[in-house]
This record gives sequence, structure tokens and C-alpha cells, in this order.
Amino acid sequence: MTTAPPGFRRTSLRLLGLIRPYRRLSGVAVLGVGSIALNVSGPWLLGRATDHVFHARATSSGLSVHGVVLPLLAAAGAYAGSGLLWALQGRFTTRIVQRAVYALRASVEDKLTRLPLSYVDQQPRGEVLSRTTNDIDNIAQSMQQTLSQITNSVLLLVGVLGAMFWISPLLALVAVVAVPLSMYTTRLIGRRAQPQFDQQWKTTGELNSHIEEAYTGFALVKAFGRHDESAAEFDAHNELLYDSSARAQLVSGAIGPVTTVIGNVSYVVVAVVGGLQLASGALSIGAVQAFVQYSRQFTQPLMAAAALSNLVQSGVASADRVFAFLDAPEEVPTAPGAAAPRPDRGRVCFEQVAFRYRPDRPVIRNLTLTVEPGRLVAIVGPTGAGKTTLVNLLMRFYDIDAGRITVDGVDIRTMDRDALRSLIGMVLQDTWLFGGTIRENIGYGRAGATDEEIRAAAAAAHVDHFVRTLSDGYDTVIDDEGSGVSAGERQLLTIARAMVADPLILVLDEATSSVDTRTELLLQQAMARLSRGRTSFVIAHRLSTIREADLILMMVDGDIVEQGTHDELLAAGGAYARLHAAQFARPLDEQAPAEGGFR
Repeated sequence: MTTAPPGFRRTSLRLLGLIRPYRRLSGVAVLGVGSIALNVSGPWLLGRATDHVFHARATSSGLSVHGVVLPLLAAAGAYAGSGLLWALQGRFTTRIVQRAVYALRASVEDKLTRLPLSYVDQQPRGEVLSRTTNDIDNIAQSMQQTLSQITNSVLLLVGVLGAMFWISPLLALVAVVAVPLSMYTTRLIGRRAQPQFDQQWKTTGELNSHIEEAYTGFALVKAFGRHDESAAEFDAHNELLYDSSARAQLVSGAIGPVTTVIGNVSYVVVAVVGGLQLASGALSIGAVQAFVQYSRQFTQPLMAAAALSNLVQSGVASADRVFAFLDAPEEVPTAPGAAAPRPDRGRVCFEQVAFRYRPDRPVIRNLTLTVEPGRLVAIVGPTGAGKTTLVNLLMRFYDIDAGRITVDGVDIRTMDRDALRSLIGMVLQDTWLFGGTIRENIGYGRAGATDEEIRAAAAAAHVDHFVRTLSDGYDTVIDDEGSGVSAGERQLLTIARAMVADPLILVLDEATSSVDTRTELLLQQAMARLSRGRTSFVIAHRLSTIREADLILMMVDGDIVEQGTHDELLAAGGAYARLHAAQFARPLDEQAPAEGGFR
């Protein structure tokens, strides 16, 4: 017999495992059994009333309340009670499903905190968002609509089958033939439909990714007149989604009509055989009537399963995507009993460090470097030289392949990641602000920062005056794009945030590369104040901003090819001098004197 694909079965069982921990699940089963028992008793009670009526006519005796009215009242009560228990079961099921989905969302959020930066770098944001929103919503909808119905369908199938065998084993065997035929048909069609549902939700993620990118870069799309190309790409993704969704629904939708035909044929056969047994006297008219009703009820679970098959397959497809996200490799855990010291000097050492993002492309080969406490180290070099990689390794966004990195003599791989990162403050080229007040954005640098500390940090970062000119001051709400705040002002806010954090080690990654000259001078002054007394790493393309650095590292292809002060490297006439000459091609007497360095 054709069986469900192993992946489908495995994912379905894991999906059901989400609801297993909840105690009310046993209550759902009890309510389901009670509802089905009352529902199944209805046809038998009606059959008794029918037999009494025919017996009274055959014997010319009168109808009795006990023989007709009481069974009818009992049947009405049974159906009413069945409906009430079914409603209660639905209420319990809703609570269980919503709690299970709540826990699933919490698991996804918790997973996000344990994912390495490499996973985030390799996944389109829209795809991740689709898995954590659309797919989970689809799981909730599928489980909500199918869980109680599938449970009741199974119980109804068992209850009706027992009643049918009790009335007539021969008729029951005739009716049972429809079960394997329906199951075979459902599985056969389901195997063809499942890949289409998988493709549907995969394409949904790709479409969401395109929309997220187009919205994020909306200004650039407009500026370069690429809206037609963006619309064309959207249409292509939308067309693929339409095709996969239509195929999934069309293929899965065939289950219902086929199952209905099988059920109707079975119903006709049961009616014919039951009529013959009635004519032969093997069954009473009431028994045949009850059996025909049971026969119709017997096909209901099969038809319900057919009607719900598309929801089940769609939910399993989404669950497969969410579980794949939950099973993604996590950050390598810190060794048990890891130290969480609080170094107080900030001496950083790279000892024969090697690293590669991909096995075939080494980024850093054999880097050795010592940075003494309180020193300002500038890292320069062409794009792709490994400058930002150095910072990523220090932050343990990635773990090194060989060698070791220490802070005050402690190997950072033996430190708890949170403890390590609490020592380091970062100011990046791409400013990140979240939807909230300016006070909250600055205070994000350290939990529990007071208003006085926030204002002091803002003043030191030369942003306090700007904030005070706003109508709501520090309570001004900005969104995650920093709307209403210029690029330079956003950068100053991030510097204020780093000041509030009061880190031991400071990392400045291209923090002044996208602002005007005046704002750059303000940023340099703010960063000079921020870096004072701290071990600082500055990644810069503008060499004018790092002239006063204690040490300048010139990196090429992952190696430090030169190191020294600005004057020493210029005098050496090597790679740094050539880079400097390329940036300052004008004669020296035509250049404005450099101002506003970090020191």
C-alpha cells in the first residue's frame, strides 16, 4: 500500500508533539468520546421508535409513550448533548492549540538568540520573517481547524463501526470496504499534492523577501528608476506562487470528490443488501433504518478527512520550514564551567589566528597582534582585506579556526559570549535604531541607565542640543529607519549609546564614512572622547581621521603587511604610503590641514 512520505509523517508527529504536554488534552479526548457516544446512540433510539410503530400497525395495537415518545425524546437529548460536548471540546482545543503556537513562537524567538551570525548572513531577511510569521500563522490555522475534527472523525469511525457490527456483521463488512479504498486514494493524491504545498510556502518566503528588500530600498528603487524592474520581479515571484498554490489546491482538492464517490457507492450497496436482509426477515425495519443512518455517518469521517487534507498538507509544509529553522546549527556553546571574568585593563592579543568563512577561501591566515591597554589601533586596507572580520572574531560573532584571541590573558573561547560582549562597545557604519523614544535608544547601551547618564552621554556625543530642539525632546519617538533624523544625527545617537555602555574595549567600524565634513568633525570629537582611556579599534577608509592613532595596521588579503604610526608608514613608502597618496593626490600645499583626529 502507498504510504505517506517519511518527511510528511515525521513532521506530522513532531507537530502533534507540540500539544502533547498539555493536561487538557485528556479532557478533549473524554469530551470527544462522550460526544460521539451520544451521537452514535441517536440512530439506535430512532430505530427502536420505528420498530415500535411498525409493530403497532402490524398488531393493530396502539402506540405507547414508552415505545415512541421516550425514544424520540432520548434521541433529541442525545443529539443536543453531543452538540454541547462538541462545543466544549472545541473550546478546549482552541486553548491547547493557541498555547502550543505560543510556545512555538517563543521557541523561535529563543532560537534567534542562539543563531550564529553566519546563519543570518546567509539567509534573506524576508525568508526568515516569512518562516517566523506567515508559516507559524498557517500552522495555527491548520491545527485549529483540523485537530478537533480529526479527533472526532477517528472516534466517530470507531463508534459507528462498532454499532454497525452489532446490528449486522454482513452489512458492516460491506461498508468497511470503503475505508481502505478511501485511505489509498487520499494517500495517493496526497503524495502528489505535498510537493506543491512545499513549493507554495517556499515561494511565499521568496516573495516576502523581495517585498522586504524593495521596501527597505524604496528610495533607491525610485531614485534609479528601477520600479518597473522591481515590479517585474514581483510579478515573476507572484506568478510562481500562483502556480504552486493553484496546483496544490487542485491536486489536493481531488481527494474530496473521489472520496465522495466511494462513499456514495458504498451507501448504495449497503441500501441494496439491507433491503434484501429486510425482505428475508434477517433484520427489522428499525435496524435497517439505523444501519443506513450509520452508513451515512460512517462516510462522514472519510469525507471530512478529504476536506481537511489540503489544510493538513499546507500546515505540515509550513511546519517543515519552521522546524528546519529550529534545527539550524547554533553557536558553538561555551565550555561548561566557562569563566566570566571582568577584565579591567583591556589588553588584546591575537596569536597566530587563522579563519575562513568558506573552506576554500582563507580570509585570515596567520595573524599575530598585541594591543596594549588604552591604545588606539587603526585598521586600514582595501575592501576584502579582513578588517571587519578581525572585529567579528574579537566579538565572537564567528569562532576562529586556529590560534587564539585573549583579553587580559583570558582566551575568549572560554568566556561566556554575553560576558565578553559586555566588555566591548561598537559603533558601526550602518546605524541601528529601533522604534521607540530617543531616550530608550540611547539607554539601550546599558540596562538601568539613568536619565542623567543618558543626557550626559548625549552631551558628550554632541547630540544633546539637537534633541532639545525637538518638540518632545528625549521622549521623541523615532522608527527603526530613524525617520526625521539625519544620517549624522543617527550616528551621534549610536555613539551616545556606546558611551552609556561605558565599555572596556571600543570598536569603531567606518563610523564617519557617510556624513558631511562638519558632522564628521563632531563625530571625531565624540569618538575621541569615547575612546579616551579605552583600548580602541578603528576601521577607517579616510586616512585623515587616523593620523593620531597609536598604531596603524595595514591589512592586505587577511595579513598585516605593515604596522606603525602614520609618519613611520609614510616614511616606509610601502602599501600604506601608496594608499595615502591615492587619497591625497593633490599637492601637499593645496591640502587643508587635517583636523579633528581621534586624539
